[in-house]
Amino acid sequence: MIKELATGLGVTLENLFKKPFTVKYPEEKLEMFPRFRGLHILTRHADGLERCVGCELCAVACPADAIFVKAAENDPAHPVSHGERYAERYEINMLRCIFCGMCEEACPEDAIYLEKDYELSDYNRDAFIYTKDELLVPEEKSGYLPKR
Repeated sequence: MIKELATGLGVTLENLFKKPFTVKYPEEKLEMFPRFRGLHILTRHADGLERCVGCELCAVACPADAIFVKAAENDPAHPVSHGERYAERYEINMLRCIFCGMCEEACPEDAIYLEKDYELSDYNRDAFIYTKDELLVPEEKSGYLPKR
């Protein structure tokens, strides 16, 4: 019993003199590990069209049933994506998401990725249902510059 007590006190004394690992959060942010999965994003092609073709494979692969996709026919005059269809409505319920990455693996078009963004807090439950407008990468960020 004395040996266990001495071991416990030894660990306590060892950590007593170490510098605490504290980050001043809003100013300083931790660097995430390479395999960390955070907020989802929907990507675009280099020409500005959406990569998502509304195949709904991400929704089928999601074990938490957190993704909803409603596909619509693509207008040839004004295409939204390169496929015959596009995701008219794309929603992810982040309260149900378990950040497993199955949607990312199931996507044949590489349209969905899990970024390193981990700041996902809010006071309203409805704010955790991310729509296509919130998830889609802006055209400026995708490298596409529209013709004027």
